[in-house]
Amino acid sequence: MKALITTIFGVLFLCLSLTTHAAQVGRISVDGAIGPATASYIERAIGISGERSDACLIIQLDTPGGLLESTKEIVQSFYASKVPVVVYVAPSGANAGSAGCFITLAADVAAMAPNTSIGAAHPVSIGGGGSGGEEKTDDVMKEKLENYAVSYIEAIAEKRGRNVEWARASVRDSASITAEAALATNAIDLIAADLPELLQKLDGRTVGGKKLQTAGATVVDIPMILRERVFQLLWRPEVMFILMLVAIYGIIGELSNPGAILPGTVGAIALILVLYMSAILPVNVAGLALIGLAVVLFIIDVFAPSHGVLTGGGIIAFFLGAMMLFNRADPTFRLSLGFILPGVLLTALFFIFVVGKGLRAQSLPSVVGTQTMIGQVTSALEPITASGGTVFIEGELWRAVSDEAVEQGTQVEVLAVEGLTLRVKRKS
Repeated sequence: MKALITTIFGVLFLCLSLTTHAAQVGRISVDGAIGPATASYIERAIGISGERSDACLIIQLDTPGGLLESTKEIVQSFYASKVPVVVYVAPSGANAGSAGCFITLAADVAAMAPNTSIGAAHPVSIGGGGSGGEEKTDDVMKEKLENYAVSYIEAIAEKRGRNVEWARASVRDSASITAEAALATNAIDLIAADLPELLQKLDGRTVGGKKLQTAGATVVDIPMILRERVFQLLWRPEVMFILMLVAIYGIIGELSNPGAILPGTVGAIALILVLYMSAILPVNVAGLALIGLAVVLFIIDVFAPSHGVLTGGGIIAFFLGAMMLFNRADPTFRLSLGFILPGVLLTALFFIFVVGKGLRAQSLPSVVGTQTMIGQVTSALEPITASGGTVFIEGELWRAVSDEAVEQGTQVEVLAVEGLTLRVKRKS
């Protein structure tokens, strides 16, 4: 009897444990542009949620778009996921634009909050990363990229059983619709005002042969780790622009003041980070070339003053380069004038006052050591001849020689320093 009671309690405890474990869902929040850090974060969260055997993983999404390569990695992670993936475009006012449209359509369950939007997935708004992406002006390349994006989103919509026609239009025509219209056109699966309502509507839904049990489930957040936070911050256009300025100031500052070490070190680190980010972000080569030209014009004007003409040209080139550095038509990679104008002004002042004075100071006569005595005037302490005499200068007694005889007490001017002897002449 005792053994039977123990067995019954054991079975009840096991059932309770399984029920409790099944009533847990993971959640992450993706807010901002889609990039390598986002793809890494989502892939890691899917792995953690799978190891815990969560009922599903909810990805709360609000993004203007991002990189196509990172989007592909995220979609592949969805396809390989062991747990159902739910993309929830929220809160109200959020948007799944550009790359976010691909990601939402690729989810096992696509959900949106009221008053949100999805679409505008034309490839001009999706950074290619590393090759200039949408900055290309070649019509053939643009057409190839558009055709690829269309076929890719069609394949996603077909796999998830969603509206292929609208998916195609979101790319070709940059179509964008509200959550209510998306539900009506079968672009998404459901609308939920908040997370509890989403869990309630997910409950009982069958995904991949698995029946979800999410009603009243415990939501466990999976936060970004430090490395992901750092990379998420670094790959923003504003950060790259600031690092570019730091690299310019640091390296030029070191060249104009040799031996400072710190500016050169900081500049070199910033330059390496800029090179890394330029391989990821869709940077326009013409913009980089104009910024490089501006730096050259600033430096030339220091050595060959042109009454400000070269400096003015450098300021214009730097401004145009900063404007062209990223695609301003795309909000994902837009570099606002709030960063460009202060950057241009600060760079111009840096080269005019800091670098200019530093480089000019290197061409000035020495102001330390024995060479500073040349041109100074003092009195002969004793008669000075070609064989020698004595003067008092810089707080010390010096041996002095002169081609003409100089009487004691006569003013003499130092002509040269020859070892420990001063060559002088009578002061007129």
